[in-house]
Amino acid sequence: MRLYFLGDGQQVAQPIVWLIGFFAFLNVYAIQAVLPMVMSDFAASPLQAGLTVGATVLAVGLISPFIGMLSDALGRRNVICVSLFALTLPTALIPLTHSLNALIGLRFLQGLAIPGIVVVLIAYIGEEFRGGGLARMMSIYVGGTVMGGFCGRFITGHAGHWLGWRGAFVVLAAMTLLGALLVWWRLPASRHFVPNRQVKGAFTTLWRHLHNQRLMASCAVGFCVLFSLVGTFTYVNLHLAAAPFHLSSAGLANVFAVYLVGVLVTPLTSRHLERLGFMKALLWALATSASGLLMTLVPSLPVIVIGLAVCSSGVFLCQSATISTLAKTVTEGRSLATGLYYMSYYAGGAVGTWGAGLAYEAWGWSGSVLTIAAVQALAAAIVLGVWRKAT
Repeated sequence: MRLYFLGDGQQVAQPIVWLIGFFAFLNVYAIQAVLPMVMSDFAASPLQAGLTVGATVLAVGLISPFIGMLSDALGRRNVICVSLFALTLPTALIPLTHSLNALIGLRFLQGLAIPGIVVVLIAYIGEEFRGGGLARMMSIYVGGTVMGGFCGRFITGHAGHWLGWRGAFVVLAAMTLLGALLVWWRLPASRHFVPNRQVKGAFTTLWRHLHNQRLMASCAVGFCVLFSLVGTFTYVNLHLAAAPFHLSSAGLANVFAVYLVGVLVTPLTSRHLERLGFMKALLWALATSASGLLMTLVPSLPVIVIGLAVCSSGVFLCQSATISTLAKTVTEGRSLATGLYYMSYYAGGAVGTWGAGLAYEAWGWSGSVLTIAAVQALAAAIVLGVWRKAT
């Protein structure tokens, strides 16, 4: 196993970066696998149930820039560890909820804790890993997030089948606490971090970031990317739970095994991202994702599963190319820049639950697919129009 040495006897191994990504995303989308059960329990509409997903991603987007500023002042390790412990509390309270509004509120609180993990970790990687190791470590991190997203859904779906959706969240709370303890034990402090506690300086950096065309375009692409992923994997569950498929929560959990394809594809392709160029890689990834999405319109479960695998793999490659570009091109206020990116990225996820949900209620799954495909086309237009000009 290859280790990266930071000096002073401290080492950062690839597995700890992977594990942080895993535990950060274990809870974010877990409720998707039991969404039909939540709808039945609270007599909710598809759009109302989708808000249990949208609330979390909206909170992540809202708090991300501020966490970036906080981390720039306080350091990386402390913020990451405290945020993981903070994530445990609302997760443990979710099984006690007896109203849809309370569930949505606790899911929102979960989202408030997540930027302290994901935003700060990306800044940490950008500072501690230089040269050719950067893209590789970013891909390892994305691989961890993919596996966390899969396991959250897979474990919740199967636990929900046996214990109900409330019991499934008890399992997630215990796992999250274990992850917080593990990261607190194994993650060393930053070596290259330079604190910035001047608020005025932070706002000056923010102003420069807002006028960085390539950064703003990356934020817009991130918006479109998570719109696609959340919109797809929220409402395909309702599509597959209905006729003619009638999948149970365990069956829906098994469908999320398509995420494992992304776990394999993302690290294997990381070495080719810089050689191909991040712009071309992103365009190919968007085309791949859109083709897989269109496959889900075929009324055959095996074809839909293959389509979801292709679609999700394309999305993960989009994410890897975009954040690698971000880490490579931004040289100051990395945490703040990452916070801006994640604000836009998760705003896209929140809007995706709303936009794809409205389309689903009006035209069914085909309406959601066409809406998501249009957003992916918009991302490609942004890349061609802005990234090429800024290069």
